[in-house]
Amino acid sequence: MSTPRPAPVWVVVADLVAKVLLALAVTMVAIDPAWGNLEGKAPLARAVTYPLLALLVPLFHVLRVRRDVRSGRGGDRPYPWLADLLATVPGFSDLFGNRLDLYDEVVWFDDAMHMVNTATLSAAVLVLSGASAARLGTRLAVAVASGITLSLTWELWEYYAFVTRSAESTTAYGDTLGDLALGWVGAVLAAGLVRVPDGTSDPAGGGVRRAMVEVARGSGPGPYGPPP
Repeated sequence: MSTPRPAPVWVVVADLVAKVLLALAVTMVAIDPAWGNLEGKAPLARAVTYPLLALLVPLFHVLRVRRDVRSGRGGDRPYPWLADLLATVPGFSDLFGNRLDLYDEVVWFDDAMHMVNTATLSAAVLVLSGASAARLGTRLAVAVASGITLSLTWELWEYYAFVTRSAESTTAYGDTLGDLALGWVGAVLAAGLVRVPDGTSDPAGGGVRRAMVEVARGSGPGPYGPPP
């Protein structure tokens, strides 16, 4: 059985820096929405939602370690720094993209961010689940399922948070369809680009993968079996 290697130092540093900057940004936005060019764009909802998104991976890790301890497997599971960084990027990029007014000044920036942010979240799911070590077909299934679900969740959040009360309501239908399509592209890109061999990644995905394989034993190889 392979042992997951520690995360590269640059991943740990990048994750911590991104979280600190995100905390500073949401504080500024909560105090003064104009600082982030977010007047009329649900600044307080963003200030609450993005920190919660950045805390999902730490919470997931704590719950998984507690489960390991209760089941007698020990609590030495390595922290999933890479997945944590990937889950922090969307909130970070949205706030600082608005702060620099890129969403209004650069015509393609909003579309690019929908694709990139869905890709990073899909990649985080791949890494956390252990599917990053699976065959391409399995990676595609996990990435597209999670990516489209998260894209739809984001579009619903946007719609109810501020779109219905903004000038964007007249073009919301076409914009939402375009964003969902770009989210699908981002998820497919994540499946193609994220390939972390089991035992070499920082997250504990390999443990999840091995558990699923063990459960499936006796009826053929598990869905996350090693690539040919």
